[in-house]
Amino acid sequence: MNTTDAPLAPSLIGELQAITGQTGLLTDPADCWPYGYDNSRRQALPQAVAFATTHGQVRDLVRLCNREKIPLIARGRGTGTTGATVPDQGGIVLSLERMAQILEIDPANRLARVEPGVTNQALQQALAGHGFFWPPDPSSAAVCTLGGNLAYNSAGPRAVKYGTVRENTLGLRAITGLGEEIKTGTMTTKGVVGYDLTRLLIGSEGTLAVITEATLKLTPLPEAKCTLRATYRDIHSAAAAVSAIMAQPVTPCALEFMDGAAIAMVRNFSDLQLADEVGALLMIEVDGPEHGLSHAAAAIEQAARVEGLVDLYRAETTAEVAALWKTRKALSPALRNVAPKKINEDVVVPVSRIPALISGLEQLAEQHRIRIVNFGHAGNGNIHVNLLVNPDDPDEMQRAAHCLSDTFDLVLKLGGTLSGEHGVGLEKRDFVGREIDPATLRLMHGIRHQFDPNNILNPGKGLPLE
Repeated sequence: MNTTDAPLAPSLIGELQAITGQTGLLTDPADCWPYGYDNSRRQALPQAVAFATTHGQVRDLVRLCNREKIPLIARGRGTGTTGATVPDQGGIVLSLERMAQILEIDPANRLARVEPGVTNQALQQALAGHGFFWPPDPSSAAVCTLGGNLAYNSAGPRAVKYGTVRENTLGLRAITGLGEEIKTGTMTTKGVVGYDLTRLLIGSEGTLAVITEATLKLTPLPEAKCTLRATYRDIHSAAAAVSAIMAQPVTPCALEFMDGAAIAMVRNFSDLQLADEVGALLMIEVDGPEHGLSHAAAAIEQAARVEGLVDLYRAETTAEVAALWKTRKALSPALRNVAPKKINEDVVVPVSRIPALISGLEQLAEQHRIRIVNFGHAGNGNIHVNLLVNPDDPDEMQRAAHCLSDTFDLVLKLGGTLSGEHGVGLEKRDFVGREIDPATLRLMHGIRHQFDPNNILNPGKGLPLE
């Protein structure tokens, strides 16, 4: 396989331009560099960047790369954090950002057909006019593409009630590594004919096929929403509240968590008007029919009243809702100011084991002398573990590497998984063998070879190298 960053042969450039058109291909290194990185610290120079605007162009590009055995890395807007779209083996980056059409919105059947370059926010805005939404809502919704959401199974806060991308996608249209056109799934919510290739492709990070179209399952917009903020003396009280909330019948549409370290950091950058004794915080949203919302919110409030509660507040106006979310929204800017190149992991453990995870992380932070800040989607145990490090300090980076390794061991010991929605890419690839047994990994490599015999689609990502 061609894994160099050497310039492509003029004849091959001519073939590529015949597929994409003159304005659909970049070959100058200065033009290609911006497409060689994502939101990780990794970057590599692609040999070319091809822009597709149609399904047929994607098919022809894949066939050409398969014939020449050139790596092909599909990419959206580069918001991923694991290096999954970095062309570390050279090759061609296939940008799908120009395939940005919403092909159909069908309220009667509660579905939409979209191209992969549509941003999450653009879809939500279009659906709102019809009274619907698509549940996945990553924090980067304003810029991330649906193709990227599909590739990573990126979900966001609403997954606690409405599920992830896998639960909200009916079918796909895609091109395998051989350049074969496939369709998966159905246009109905029921269907058991054949194997479920839709769920297989979602989360595969472009290593099995390039998705060119998706049929998405829509959900009606709720009539009303209620926002609550509960503060606690410590993480153990907050975790007990999470368990109590998730054990009763009313499921919140968002249940976000911040630990004491996160709150302390935000205090330095924003006037939060939180009591000094607050050591953990929950942001809770409940949605549903207007007539039953007050009762649902009351049930959540009752569950949240565990020992260690400092304050429980329900927002009554739009301004009050915005004020409550101010704390959570202030966290990311604070982290960027303190540690712009932090290590950000998104591990998941069973909800009841969140206290053990946080306690273990506190011990690891002390043991390795690494500052750790935790926040995330407590309702499904998806915690964002942030190691605040200075990449220019070799000793600190070495300690951080050991701390990260021990963090993953802790997560697996608690019955969790190493990634909830950020994917694997390059950052977590070498840890995958700790979670998945050798026999299962061999089966996964076999599936990958079946879809892509010449290993051209995003090679070296996701699974440990054979």
